[in-house]
Amino acid sequence: MITFRQAQKEDVKLILQFIKKLAKYEKMSDEVIATEDILVDSIFIKNQANVYFLMKHDKEIGFAVTYHQFSTFVGKSGLFLEDIFIDEEERHQGYGTLFFKFLVSQALAMKCVRFEWNCLNWNQPSIDFYVSLGAKSLDDWTTFRMIHSDMESFLNNKKGV
Repeated sequence: MITFRQAQKEDVKLILQFIKKLAKYEKMSDEVIATEDILVDSIFIKNQANVYFLMKHDKEIGFAVTYHQFSTFVGKSGLFLEDIFIDEEERHQGYGTLFFKFLVSQALAMKCVRFEWNCLNWNQPSIDFYVSLGAKSLDDWTTFRMIHSDMESFLNNKKGV
């Protein structure tokens, strides 16, 4: 039986385990700096994200992390899926589709105007899955990012002033 539940503070160790599994899958294990303390502060004290578990017979087999974003053109919020991961041995059984249906229902219940996520360009199996759900790639947009060191460099740089 498949069910879903929102993570509680007591789940922080499990959340970090899923983050590390996801990072391994994405070949980014060396980039994980999150700790249980950081996650407790960010998710359960500052409420900066929500974490949901995909459950099979009361065992967590996947997780998803979401947060709200805002559309200035529409004037309303959307739900952004930061990460989703299902244990490898549980894939290709329809659980991903069920998880997306759950997450989309959450977005609709919160009156969100859209539901968005990113996917690594090399991850063709996931891209194919997302397209099969009816999702559309926003090829006319490029994601840009500044990490902490980039932000500090930018603020300390006198160019363009």
